[in-house]
Amino acid sequence: MNTPSYGDTVPIAAIATTLGESALTLIRSSGEHCLEILAAVFSRPEKLRGAAGNTIVHGWLIGPGGEKIDDVLVSVYRGPRSYTGEDGADISCHGGIAAAKAVMETLHKAGFRDSLPGEFSFRAFMNGKLDLTRAESVMEIVSAKTDRAREHAVHRLSGALEKEIRDINTIIVQALGASEIFLDYSEDDGIGAEAGGLLPDRPLVEEALARLKTLAASYRRERLYAEGALAVIAGRPNAGKSSLFNLLLKEDRSIVTDIPGTTRDWIEAWVSVEGIPVRLADTAGLHQSEDPVEKLGMERSRELLEAADLILYVLDGAEGITAEDQAFLQNHCTAAPNEVIPPVILLWNKSDLTPLPPSSTSSPLRFPPARPISAKTGAGIAELTREIAGVLEKKNGGGEGKAGTGIGTARQKELIDRAAAALEEALALADNAEPLDLIAPLLREGVNALGEITGEVSTAEILDAMFSRFCVGK
Repeated sequence: MNTPSYGDTVPIAAIATTLGESALTLIRSSGEHCLEILAAVFSRPEKLRGAAGNTIVHGWLIGPGGEKIDDVLVSVYRGPRSYTGEDGADISCHGGIAAAKAVMETLHKAGFRDSLPGEFSFRAFMNGKLDLTRAESVMEIVSAKTDRAREHAVHRLSGALEKEIRDINTIIVQALGASEIFLDYSEDDGIGAEAGGLLPDRPLVEEALARLKTLAASYRRERLYAEGALAVIAGRPNAGKSSLFNLLLKEDRSIVTDIPGTTRDWIEAWVSVEGIPVRLADTAGLHQSEDPVEKLGMERSRELLEAADLILYVLDGAEGITAEDQAFLQNHCTAAPNEVIPPVILLWNKSDLTPLPPSSTSSPLRFPPARPISAKTGAGIAELTREIAGVLEKKNGGGEGKAGTGIGTARQKELIDRAAAALEEALALADNAEPLDLIAPLLREGVNALGEITGEVSTAEILDAMFSRFCVGK
């Protein structure tokens, strides 16, 4: 049996929705003679064969023995005006595992094979419907955890990143063309040898490099929106950590009592904070204890704090700052030279009972100012979420910037870094008056790296590796 591979035009099919109990299941199909093959197992074959693109045909899917498999709607797409650029059909059948499997079995017997991961998007790329940045944004949309992450991916899907990459590439190509003309004709035209180390159109190369660095710097910010950050709630027992956790989560996940030490282990959940996906963790109270279970829970909490992107340290306003609070803050708010520590937001909880004293806004130990909140009434929580978002954005490269012009994948970042490094080396050689025939190939290297981002320069191995990470049905 031949192993299926990317790049053929064989009709493919895949379940595009979650396999389980639901009202509907969507099965995608595409490929050469796709509609003809589907018509052979459809109750209204002539109607399906004659259907125009972007229309829907109702009928029954018919098994090999003439038995009815399911009552379906077939959405018809005609190439090249389709997602893949090929003829295709989306089959809407009844939901449920048995129904979906029966439809897929019928399609297999008719001549369809299962699609490979990302094969629909691969075919869209091969047929000129998507460049690689748009293809990658498809999976970014699928995996988006918040609306802001979805918005950024949608901008990339609409072509914002592709346009920026192509504009930068055009600038480099113009500088490369000037360099090659200089190399071809300077000697014949008698241009002085002292000009041999100069870089024609140098301002263009400098502009391209600056724009590449801006794109490279956007990667951390875009990964924040796509992958999120770990925020750990810490503090002494009964400070109100679990109440804050439940309030931010908007549901009761942690047990809340007046008994100190109720939380013996950490619990976590994803929450959207100003559009940033945050993995919020509620930890065991940090204090001196001989209870072996509590000690184990606190040890796990300390391990989690080491991995945190942000720490929310909760002070019990009714008790004030204790020696244990001072010790924690001393360890987590004062870094040694070259030591990277997660930022800490200091929270004065129970401010509805005990207002934040003026002296708490500063400290000789350079602790961060405390923010008054009440996990009971919700006071100060709106301001807290804005501060959490601001701290995380600053930690990951600044504010939001222009949505969609950032880079969304590690592959894009690697290639942009490669192009920027080539241009930096070209400028350095020009500064040292090195021959232009050493500089021009570096400009060509930058052009090729950017071409790989959009797919103008690619190999089968690169494409297979990239699309194999997609989900089936995409």
